[in-house]
Amino acid sequence: MTAQAPAEAPHDCPLCPRLVQFRRDNAAKFPDWHNAPVDSFGDPQARLLIIGLAPGLRGANRTARPFTGDWAGDLLYATLDRHGYSRGTYDSRPDDGLELVDAMITNAVRCVPPENKPTGPEATACRPFLTSRIAALPRLKAVLCLGKISHDNTLKALGYRLKDAAFGHAAQAELEGPNGPLQLFDSYHCSRYNTNTGRLTEAMFDAVFEDIGAYLG
Repeated sequence: MTAQAPAEAPHDCPLCPRLVQFRRDNAAKFPDWHNAPVDSFGDPQARLLIIGLAPGLRGANRTARPFTGDWAGDLLYATLDRHGYSRGTYDSRPDDGLELVDAMITNAVRCVPPENKPTGPEATACRPFLTSRIAALPRLKAVLCLGKISHDNTLKALGYRLKDAAFGHAAQAELEGPNGPLQLFDSYHCSRYNTNTGRLTEAMFDAVFEDIGAYLG
C-alpha cells in the first residue's frame, strides 16, 4: 500500500523539475522572498476549503501565505471578511494577525509556475497533497474551486471523473468526500484579469459565498 502524502508539500519538494528550477531562479533574484511550496492557511476545523490554482509570483510565492500580496487576495480576503470567515484585518502581509474562521485556503499546485500556468503533469504530481489536505479536515462540508483548473484537479483528487461535474461560475455538485458528503461550489478565479474584464464582479463573487453560507447554515 502506498503511504498517504502529507497535507503540505515539503519546503524543498523535488517532484517537478521545472518548478524547482523556477524556485531557484526566483531565489537568486529575490533572496528575501519565500520561493518554496506554499502551505495552506486557515482553520484546521474548517467546514469550507477554498482551492486556488497556484501561488502568484509576487503574491504567495513572496509572502508564503495563499492569496496574500496580490489583487486576487485583496478581493478574496475582503469577501471572506464580509461573510464572517475571518477575524482581524487583512493587510497583504503574512504577519498582519489575520485568522480565518471555519475556512481554509489552499492551492491545487503548491509552487509558483512560470506565467501562472502549471502543466498537467505538475498538477498530477502535486495532487496527492490536495487529496491529503481535503482528508485532513474532519468537519469539511463545502469546497470552493476558483477556476476550472482548480475544479478539475479537485474532482481528480476526490477520485471523480471530469464529466461527473461540469465547471461553471456558481455551479454546484454533490460529491462524496473522505469524511462524508461534500458540496462542490465553483467560481471564476478572482484574478485581476477576470475582474478587470468584467467576467467576475464583486457581486458575482459575493453571490457564490451567499450560496455557501446558505448550504452550511
